[in-house]
Amino acid sequence: MGLPFRDPALSLEARVSDLLGRLTDEEKVAMLHQRQPAVPRLGLAEFRTGTEALHGVAWLGPATVFPQAVGLAATWDTDLVRRVGEAVGVEARGFHRRDPVAHGLNVWAPVVNPLRDPRWGRNEEGYSEDPVLTAAMGTAYARGLRGDHPRYLRTAPTLKHFLGYNNEDDRCTTSSDLRPRVLHEYELPCFRGPIEAGAAVAVMPSYNLVNGRPAHLSPLIGRELRAWAPDGLAVVSDAYAPSNVAGTQGYLPTQVEAHAALLKAGLDSFTDQDADPTLVVESVTAALGAGLLERADVDRAVGNVLRLRFRLGEFDPPEDNPYAAIAPDVIGSHGGLALEAARQAVVLLRNESFLPLRPGVELAVIGTHADALFEDWYSGTLPYQVTVRRGLERFAAVSCHEGVDRIALRAPDGRYLGVRGGAVGLGGRELFDRFDWGDGVWALRDVASRRYLGTAADGSLVATAAAPGGWDVRELFEPRSEGGSVVLHNVVQGTDTGPFEVELVVDGTAAAAELAARAGAVVLVLGNDPHVNGRETQDRTTLRLPSLDLVRAVREANPDTVLVLVSSYPYALEGEEEHLPAIVWTAHGGQEQGRAVAEALFGEFPPSGRLPQTWYRSDDDLPDILDYDVIRAGGTYLYFAGEPLFPFGHGLSYTTFEHTSPAYADGVVSVSVTNTGAVAGAEVVQLYSAAPDSRVRQPLRRLQSFHRVRLEPGETAVVELPVEHLWHWDVTTGRRVVEAGRYELLVGASSRDIRARLVVDVPGEVIGPRAGVLRAADFDDCDGVRLVDDEVEFTREGAWIAFHDVVPGDRAAPPGVGVSFDGASLLLTAHAAGVRVREVR
Repeated sequence: MGLPFRDPALSLEARVSDLLGRLTDEEKVAMLHQRQPAVPRLGLAEFRTGTEALHGVAWLGPATVFPQAVGLAATWDTDLVRRVGEAVGVEARGFHRRDPVAHGLNVWAPVVNPLRDPRWGRNEEGYSEDPVLTAAMGTAYARGLRGDHPRYLRTAPTLKHFLGYNNEDDRCTTSSDLRPRVLHEYELPCFRGPIEAGAAVAVMPSYNLVNGRPAHLSPLIGRELRAWAPDGLAVVSDAYAPSNVAGTQGYLPTQVEAHAALLKAGLDSFTDQDADPTLVVESVTAALGAGLLERADVDRAVGNVLRLRFRLGEFDPPEDNPYAAIAPDVIGSHGGLALEAARQAVVLLRNESFLPLRPGVELAVIGTHADALFEDWYSGTLPYQVTVRRGLERFAAVSCHEGVDRIALRAPDGRYLGVRGGAVGLGGRELFDRFDWGDGVWALRDVASRRYLGTAADGSLVATAAAPGGWDVRELFEPRSEGGSVVLHNVVQGTDTGPFEVELVVDGTAAAAELAARAGAVVLVLGNDPHVNGRETQDRTTLRLPSLDLVRAVREANPDTVLVLVSSYPYALEGEEEHLPAIVWTAHGGQEQGRAVAEALFGEFPPSGRLPQTWYRSDDDLPDILDYDVIRAGGTYLYFAGEPLFPFGHGLSYTTFEHTSPAYADGVVSVSVTNTGAVAGAEVVQLYSAAPDSRVRQPLRRLQSFHRVRLEPGETAVVELPVEHLWHWDVTTGRRVVEAGRYELLVGASSRDIRARLVVDVPGEVIGPRAGVLRAADFDDCDGVRLVDDEVEFTREGAWIAFHDVVPGDRAAPPGVGVSFDGASLLLTAHAAGVRVREVR
């Protein structure tokens, strides 16, 4: 067998310890970088953390592309999501077999940040605004990626991004302020579920700060995450985040101090400076020399990543590992499962007896998404494409129009902007299709070559891209008026081209309305381009659907119009929903999206998805995007008291379901569900709770559990729904508490569509005021200090911020607040209008 660490008969810990003992100090420090170098003398190959696998293996070429994560959550089907994760894990193994070094098995998925605000640019990457649904989906997907072998991992899934990460603008410098109840009730459960289940084996911290401290330095990494992990946990950084601590964030003065603090906080692998390990190696080496680190700190970090390598089977005979035999021919082989997932992700939002469409109807299929599929930053390359138009052609005669303007751009000398072999210059009259994605941004597609106008690295105009994309999307232009003409301002590079006179050759809205008027019915397919106006590094500025003028013109031309929204996030429709007989939503659904939508519209596979987040009526319904306190701000369906456009959990069917005979016993609600309609269908039975008598503010309704059941006409099933989340975080005792008292248990088809209600008395704990607990009156003479829900709060720049999780000398102590401790009392010094000192016991 050779070296002991290669002996499978030894325990995992003994093997890790043996290998660590054979590595030199220099080799260990080098292994802290994302790209661990080979150690030929021990037969160790190079190892690289980080293969993107959010909804398919990404960035490595054609592979099966499943619906975006928010679309997978719309299925409310954990078994399906687990099978999708398994397929992605299998294809990741196929890529690894093709290139074991470049295509690593530490996969960076799933994303379990709760979708607190639908304007978050990365909304498509998460599952739901609800922590229970998020944890369930994240656990299912990670379990599929991981596999169920008792010894070996199919892949090593990594949860992203810990913690409080829901804004892109200034993401590396903003602080997400999380008071204990928000932290423990809303944020942490999303991570705890997959880790406690043993499904996720690694975690990636986020770019932002939390309560004033960089998330990569959070004490919660050790205090919470590692405490939940049954088999250990590896912590890998986000790209360039380690150097941010002493760089962009300025939290510590030097990289040496920052790297020492990162290791002390629990970071195991530094994803930094791309392939260049110099900064990591030099900083950690200097920290060791200065006594800021001990060798044990390095051993712990390196050991955590080596533990993953052992569990992936790297050091064992291939015949012992059932996943080692997976060959590259599996890549792209899961089209059937992609179709199943795309089908179940379709959500019927509105239907005034209009759907399903009748076979043979003459259809006008209109819109930017009518005959196009869109990839996103973390999707794989589509191996084939079934668009909505192609899917509908199986059922009906179809005519199609994108609904975009066709223009020519004439320079002052009379020549026109045009494309020749990818180069752009002035010459004869040529045409561009103008895509207006909102926020004053255009994308211009050359009609002849179907390539998009953009800029090269040197700022010159080119037309080489098949679609807007890349990390820096250079195919976007802001039209700036100049003396009646337009100058094209490149959004990324800031270069200006023009001026041009814009000649409207085809009015896209008028042409679409004309086509709609001649059709028997219209399928209007609109949505977002995931690379434009909302993506990583860019939050959305509004919920408004940019194409509302087109919606209005088409439905006025033909009232028999179904609006199909294909998007990474919810939209606000500004009342247009009331004029449309049917509305359907799906996230970008991968290669089979068009087939799934067509089958849903014609009833071949009736829609059965449910919304994983609230659709609001307007931007006015949302708090500031940096306000992470969902409780006080009234955020998400949990606390939003207004009337949503479409509520959390909403989704209609072509049949009807009746919920009867609810009963509660031993922590489980049972209910009979009957299909009372004429066609088969799937119901997602949802159980919510409310705690009207709680001494603290509780959610208006809170998801407890759910169950998806498919029923034939007249069929009945008894569904059992566990009640597991009646607790809240009690800040006076620092733990989860179920209060004794009366609870409402609500069974329904959505968070607002309640069909059965039970009131139960729960024999929990009696929680009351404790001796020595602070009272608001204690702060009457303190400027800028108050007590809310037993938490001390202070003012910072005019906003009330929770004061907690801060110890003496901690750099997270906020500006304007001094902290000291004498062993019995915390001295809080608040500097506001004056200076006040208060003992906080």
